[in-house]
Order: sequence, then C-alpha cells, then structure tokens
Amino acid sequence: MTRHLVRLAAEVPQPPYDELGHRRRELVGEADGSAHTGFGLCEIRPDGWVDAHVHSYEESFHILDGAVILDVPDGSYLLEEGDYGLLPTGVPHAWRGAGGTGGRWADMLAPVPRARYGYDTQAVPPLPEQDPVRIDVRDPRTRSFGHFEPAQMDVGKQAQDLLAVSASMRTALLVYSGITVKMMVDSDLGAVASTMFMVQYAPDGVAGTHDHPFEETYLIVEGLVDATFDGERYRLGPGDVAWAGAGCVHGFSNAGDGPVRWLETQAPQPPPRHSYRFTRDWDYLREALDS
Repeated sequence: MTRHLVRLAAEVPQPPYDELGHRRRELVGEADGSAHTGFGLCEIRPDGWVDAHVHSYEESFHILDGAVILDVPDGSYLLEEGDYGLLPTGVPHAWRGAGGTGGRWADMLAPVPRARYGYDTQAVPPLPEQDPVRIDVRDPRTRSFGHFEPAQMDVGKQAQDLLAVSASMRTALLVYSGITVKMMVDSDLGAVASTMFMVQYAPDGVAGTHDHPFEETYLIVEGLVDATFDGERYRLGPGDVAWAGAGCVHGFSNAGDGPVRWLETQAPQPPPRHSYRFTRDWDYLREALDS
C-alpha cells in the first residue's frame, strides 16, 4: 500500500499545451493511491483559456508567477503572483491568460478527481467575460480570495500594514520551534474539504516524526529540506513535491543555512482534536512505563 510519494521537479515531464493554450502537470492523483488529494501545476499562455466548467470537488489555488483572469458568476478577477483562493464545489468558472507572459499556479482538488467519472468535471454554458478587477481581500464580497507575501512569514514584522491585507483571523501567524505557519485557505474562507497554507522553517527548524488521519501535500518554494516518510529519507528543493497519505509517519528539518518555505495542503480538513500523533510522545510513554 502506497502511503507517500516524492516527485522531483527535474524528473517530472512537462505536458504540452492543449489546443486552448493551457496545460496541467498532475503531481498527485488517483493513480498514486490518493483518495482526498489532487494536486498539480497549471500554466496558461497569455492568449490561452479554459472553458467554463464545474467540479464535484472543491478547488484551491495559489498563483506562483505571472497573471491570470478567473471568470465566475459574480465577475472577473485579475489574479497575480501571491494571490490565492477557493472555488467551492459546483461553482461555474473559467480561466483566461493575462499580461505578456500568462500565468502559472498550483491547484489543490479535494476529494481526488476520478477518471471513471470524467474526472468529476462538467462543461457549462460560457460565462460573461467582464473587465477584470483586482481582488480586495478586505471586501467581504470577495472573501473567497486572499494574498500572500513572503514578508508575512517574518515574526518580527507583523505590523499593522501587513495585518491589513485581511480582515480576518487568517492574519495570525502560528510560530513554534523555529517553524512559522500562515493560513491561506480554510473553513473561514469557505472550504469544507481541504486547507492550504504556507510553512517556513528557520535554519534550526525541525518537526519531529508524526502522522495524521488525513493526506498532506508539500510544494517546496524556497530552500532545502530533509524529509522522512515512513523511514525513507529525501532531500527536497524548490519545485519538488511530496505527498503523505493518512498514516504515513513523516518529519522535516531545514537542510540549509537560510529559511525553507513550502506550500502545504491537507485533505480532508483536520479534526479539531487529535490531528497530530507525534512519535516522541508515545516513545516517552513507553519508556515511562518500562521504568
């Protein structure tokens, strides 16, 4: 039974663009044994597009570089590097290229699309192509979107000008043992099946081995990380992707002199209690009982 996988950026072939000028490189999917996570990297040409459609899963996305236009029933939005958002199940949407370079983004699909059901996607009538506007993350009408800046991971710079990028508790930064976590997509944004957030490890950052009753995916954005999945060790760098299935025992440590940062997803959403089962806690109990 496969409980984890690692895909190095240099070893994953880039698919060709389709006839509409769009392509998606699947990095985690049904064929990998995943039940809750579809994860991929999408790219669209400046003149490319994806026709209007709906999914029977929710889709979270994070713009990695360039710019794209997202058409939804409420309007058209220009999304640029650092923007992220949620497309709930059943919401019609379409993508268009923008700018001089088009755009590239990571997507998280939960639960996993199924090939035997047409990848759980259905075409719908075209949506009006309105003049795109930038998202306003403080406007409750666009609360399904947000924006991330790397400076938000800096513990010493959580000033009001950075907090002002959102009006919700998502501005809070979780900090522990050299690790900082910045939430992006969660139930506050309307997600019901998954989460998406940014993680950064300081040079001395370490997370002991643990497992979860859910699946996690990691896209390395910056730096080097030593990762362990069910006893197998890997050195991961920018562009590499790893997936840990439910029950996979895994841990991480910063392998470089600077920070390491990655985009992380979870599906299904973690339970409010007992989301983490740390190896060290049960080793401590065993040793205490033996003594």
